[in-house]
Amino acid sequence: MKLRVVEIEAMKRSYPPSMIDALGIQITRITEDFIEGTMPVDHRTHQPFGMLHGGASVALAETLGSIGANLCVDPQTHYCVGLDINANHISGIRSGTLTGVAKPIHVGRTTQVWEIRMTGDDGKLVCVSRLTMAVVTKKPV
Repeated sequence: MKLRVVEIEAMKRSYPPSMIDALGIQITRITEDFIEGTMPVDHRTHQPFGMLHGGASVALAETLGSIGANLCVDPQTHYCVGLDINANHISGIRSGTLTGVAKPIHVGRTTQVWEIRMTGDDGKLVCVSRLTMAVVTKKPV
């Protein structure tokens, strides 16, 4: 299954203010095969010791995987919500930009599984996350 490629600015305008804005997450690229986004590593995303907070990495992962999953379904009939997420924090960073790339591993009728790999400015792997999404049928209004 390929992702529906949409215009990023139009997509952003369709979303209400959310955690994405609070953390400075930006969607930078959407292709048929993956979605990419960035998040600053700064006071908004630090833990108390000045390093990237693991929860912020997970927030970037779930943002990318959730948007990607919803680009794989017909928005008139279905939507996707997070069912499970895990993350392995490989290395720490204190500043710069965290870049995540989300790719589907499985796109099924009732579930999807996404892998999100996150790297720092130097290209070094910071975190790997796996996100399972539930595909939900919209109820008629």
